[in-house]
Parts: sequence; C-alpha cells; structure tokens
Amino acid sequence: MIRSSPSLQKSIYILFFSFLVISGLYFAQNFLIPLAISALLAMLFVPLSRWLENKGISRMFAGVICVLIFLLGTGAIIGLLSWQASGISEDITEITRRISMIADDLREFIARNIGISAEKQKQWMLNQTNGSSGTLGIAGLMLGSLMSIIIHFILVLVYLFLFIYYRSHLKKFILMLVPLSETDETEKIISDAGKVAQKYLSGLSSMIVILWIMYAAGFSIVGVKNALFFAILCGLLEILPFIGNFTGTVITALAVISQGGSNGMIIGVIVTYLIIQFIQTYFLEPLVVGSEVNINPLFTILIIVFMEIVWGVAGMILAIPMLGIVKIICDHVTPLKPYGFLIGRARSDKHPRIIIKLQNWLGLNDKAATNS
Repeated sequence: MIRSSPSLQKSIYILFFSFLVISGLYFAQNFLIPLAISALLAMLFVPLSRWLENKGISRMFAGVICVLIFLLGTGAIIGLLSWQASGISEDITEITRRISMIADDLREFIARNIGISAEKQKQWMLNQTNGSSGTLGIAGLMLGSLMSIIIHFILVLVYLFLFIYYRSHLKKFILMLVPLSETDETEKIISDAGKVAQKYLSGLSSMIVILWIMYAAGFSIVGVKNALFFAILCGLLEILPFIGNFTGTVITALAVISQGGSNGMIIGVIVTYLIIQFIQTYFLEPLVVGSEVNINPLFTILIIVFMEIVWGVAGMILAIPMLGIVKIICDHVTPLKPYGFLIGRARSDKHPRIIIKLQNWLGLNDKAATNS
C-alpha cells in the first residue's frame, strides 16, 4: 500500500477548499453580491455614523441618515443622467439605425471571409439570449432584469443599515473567534480593512466627479453634441476598472458617428480619452486614492477577470477593494505573508523620471509614502 506524503495531502486539501470556495461564490452570488456591496458601503459610512453618534444622535437614527444620504446620492446621479438623456432622445433612433447597419456589415464580413452564414449567426444570437426572440421575449428579459436590480438594491439598503447598527456586535463576534493573545492584531486587521474600503470608495467617488469635469471640458472643446451626458456616462463607468472609461469613449465615438460627426471629431474624442487616462493614472489616482489599495497590476487584472466570471459586472466593481482587504489580512497573518507580498506591488516598480519629477513637484509621492 502506497502512502501519500503530507505535502501532497496538503495540496489536495488546498485545491479542494479552493474549489468549494469558488463554487460557493458562483452558486450563491444572488445572496452574496448585495451582502458584499452593503458591507463595503457600511465601511464607507461608519466614520459618518460615528460622527453623528458623537453629536448625541442614536446609532439607529445615524444608520437611517447614512442610508438616506446614499439614497439621495444615487437618486441625484440617476436624475442627472435622466435629465441629460432627454437631450439625446431624438438621436436614439438614428444611433440604433447606425448600429444596426454596422452589425449587418459585420455579419456580411463574417459570412464572406469566415464562412459562417448570416442565418447561423442569428441562430447563435438567439441561443445566447436563451431563445428569446421578438418584442415579447426582449420585454420579458428586461422586466426580469429590472426586478432583480430593484430587489438587490432594496437588500443593499437593508443590509447597509443593519451593518452600521450591529457593527460593534459583529466586531465582538470576530474577536471571540481568535485567542486573547491575538486580539490586538485582529483589531488592527479590522481597522486597516475598513480604511482600505473607505479610502478606495471615497477616492473613487472623488475621481468620478473630477472625470465628469475633464470629460465635459474635453468633449465640449471637440464639439460633441450633448457633451455633458457622455461625460457623466464616462465618469460613472469608472467603477468598472480598466474597461469602464474605454467603453464610455467607444459609446461616445459611436454617437458622434451617428450624429454625422467628422473624422476630426472622432479623433478628438479618442485624444481626449488618452489625455484623461494619462492624467488619471499618474496624477489623480496618487492624489485621491494614494497607495491604500497596494496591488500590483498583474493581480489587479487577474482578480477583475476572475470576479467577472464568478459575479459578472458586480464582481468587477467589487474585485479591487475585496482583494485589498484580502491583502491586509495576508500581511498581518504570518503564514499568509508570502501571499500578501505576491499580491502587492514590487518596490522596483517605478514610473518614468519625468513622471516622478512632476509627482514630487505636486507632492504626490510624499502623500503616497505617508499612506504606505
């Protein structure tokens, strides 16, 4: 009888545990996504709740005020988008027609060069939409998606209030799970994890507002019709790392094409995107986010791709702050420190000299060093 080595058994246990975790994340996504979103939002609103409680307001009313502020902010963004969208309502028909023409040309290109007939392509599209066809099928899908969004949003509001209200109880529960000798270290992990979420979400909010201003100025200079709407859209899509701003720029370019814009205007939209991306990457992110979420680009991309597969768009939004919290835990737990090192940035990562000089002149490197 051949005995397996302890290291092999350990590897099998790790693989089995990883499989269980990934399966759990995937199959329980409808339960976990609202919970994860509300937990991160609660970390953002905890300082405000503490401030209100120090002013003599009960924790229950402080939680209600935090939820109302979140509702007002969400409503303001939706109202702003709706107000600006009314200005392009007359262009929607033309945009739809142009997109249909582009899709028809693409199908013809595929049929002519790859050999897949237009009928087979349409059948494949029907299979991707679970066989839904016609107005009734599309309406049913849209209604189902809308109901799911509303239900999840209500759950986020309820969870947000409960996390704020019961935060001390939850913290005591976590501390009861660890030995008394590790209580101080556990409290530091909880505190640092909360700071990571707060810094990321507050920095992201500031970033979106600044992007609104820059995109609005850039698109207006280029001459894009309804520039403010597309600026708001590009800024909001920043919540999707890497692909958000690019997607917004592509939508803007398609709108310019449908409005009969010149090639120079399309190039102007692309140049605006490239300039803003440069400013955002090297100056805005160090200024408003700092180095709190200290993850190297490789694992940033890997976690975004992985979470998109597991949780879809919501996973892409939650990926970076969740990995940042995981890194905090790894950095404070001795057996996991190598993994925290692996996820983090290498000290050899440096920007070009001219970028470093500009960051030093603006004091951004000092700020990042202070946050490290």
